[in-house]
Amino acid sequence: MTSTRREAISVVATAGMTASLCACGGSGSSTSSSEPSGEVSVPVADVPQGGGIVVDGVVVTQTEDGDFAAFDARCPHQGCAVDDVTAEAITCPCHGSQFDPATGEMTRGPATTGLTARSATVEGDTVVVS
Repeated sequence: MTSTRREAISVVATAGMTASLCACGGSGSSTSSSEPSGEVSVPVADVPQGGGIVVDGVVVTQTEDGDFAAFDARCPHQGCAVDDVTAEAITCPCHGSQFDPATGEMTRGPATTGLTARSATVEGDTVVVS
């Protein structure tokens, strides 16, 4: 094997390991979707009743008509952004942790704590998260 080919294989192997580490949300990895923002405004109509949405680093849920809650989208297990919100659970795609959509409390690990709560206030036809 020539030195050039050996170097190319080394670069590919290193890139693969780096991608694997980032996929698990190891230290230092972050995405804009998991970084909590300051204040976030979401139209009430965009938040389904009995579910929710993830936007700008926050999860906004509506468990009952007009009853909104908000949480940081970052899973406390390893920092991945949660991405699935149903009436039953907010789910992290990395390792399957689940959280209660009304309270943010952890309902299934490997996370050992719940999502960080944010303030959700309805102002007209907008949910303001701070």
